[in-house]
Amino acid sequence: MEAYVVDEIQELLDSDNERALKRYLDEMNISDVEELIDELPQYAARFIETLSLNRAVNVFRILDFPTQERIIKKLSGNKLNQIIKDLPPDDRTALFAELKADEVKKMIASLPANEREEALNLLGYEDYSVGRLMTPDYIAVKPDWTIARVLNHIRRYGKNSETIDVVYVIDRDGVLLDDIRIREILLADPDSRISDHMDTRFIALDANAPQEEAINVFRMNNRVALPVVDEHNVLLGIVTVDDILWIANEEYTEDMQKIGGTEALDEPYLDIPILRLVKKRAGWLIVLFLGEMLTATAMQHFEIELQKAIVLSLFIPLIMSSGGNSGSQASTLIIQAMALGEVTIAGWWRVMRRELVSGLLLGIILGTIGFVRIILWQNLHLYDYGTHWFLIATTIFFTLLGIVLWGSLIGSMMPIIMKRLKLDPATSSAPFVATMVDVTGIVIYFSVAVLVLKGVLL
Repeated sequence: MEAYVVDEIQELLDSDNERALKRYLDEMNISDVEELIDELPQYAARFIETLSLNRAVNVFRILDFPTQERIIKKLSGNKLNQIIKDLPPDDRTALFAELKADEVKKMIASLPANEREEALNLLGYEDYSVGRLMTPDYIAVKPDWTIARVLNHIRRYGKNSETIDVVYVIDRDGVLLDDIRIREILLADPDSRISDHMDTRFIALDANAPQEEAINVFRMNNRVALPVVDEHNVLLGIVTVDDILWIANEEYTEDMQKIGGTEALDEPYLDIPILRLVKKRAGWLIVLFLGEMLTATAMQHFEIELQKAIVLSLFIPLIMSSGGNSGSQASTLIIQAMALGEVTIAGWWRVMRRELVSGLLLGIILGTIGFVRIILWQNLHLYDYGTHWFLIATTIFFTLLGIVLWGSLIGSMMPIIMKRLKLDPATSSAPFVATMVDVTGIVIYFSVAVLVLKGVLL
């Protein structure tokens, strides 16, 4: 946001010119007001209080939860009740899911009876299920209705619907029969019946399915909304693409944080208290540190070999980093492919075959570079690796080949194993895979060294 706009708003706030402030805010786009709240978070509740109810609701619903929570604590009771009442059911459910139980009880009690029942029904679905995303505000018609009657129905009730891009056809028991795009209805003969335009080919979401599945369905289909049904195919509500985009962004952010080797923060980085941030990061750091201690244990096991051929210690950082990097690469690629639905548990063998080939080729490339490096340094007299420098170069070649191949296999299989165990694949993050490969890399390195250098240096 332009600095002069923030300065002008600040002047109006300092002068307590509420009328001018309201006029200024009413002329701004909803997204601009959201940016203004980010710039002046201490005045967030005042901005919401000043806005007209409709605009206040539209601004409030696009704010992140920590900001919403701060506003709720400062907002007047009357304004808060009005906003909660006018929030779309899906946004209201998302807010209630984050708030403390006693706060939710008070807010639900302030709702009209019909909306109170609606809110409780939506909250009855499991966390992170499609049911938590849906809204019961949609347009439903019967197959025997004429197009003219449908259009009149849309004019009468469409204002209260989340979207009118799609009209849903149900029978007398509420079972979903079809969905028809509004474009087809507008272009149809007014005297024709809805049944004349049905093809019974539609895509629906299961209310109890994970939200990740809904993200994939929307990704594969060009829809602004999809119906949600129960186990009997009864239409319960719809999920719109704006909610899916919001969830997809949260999933992406959470996965990125886990891939980085930390717990999901659940709130903006600058808003989370320092002690909670440390707690989120400390757990994985301790696990990774304990894992790396196994590297020292592995090196102790080969202490005699190290004493006999101290030159081998020069290449330990090179060996460990190469294996860790290849594992991190593979892990990140597979986690992303699984998130996009490109890789499934059933496709593990295809993944392994690809990583066997690519890991072998990458190992040969890095091994060759390591091999050539030792030869050049020795012959250019940049460093003397001793009489058996060629055998040392050979050791490095086969070690890099083995550890890069091993890192690729571990990195690619770990996310699939985690998914099979019904755990989040992102927790098999790059640092975790790198730590595992570090420990096993030492074993691979010295095992190869013993085979190549036995009877010579060892």
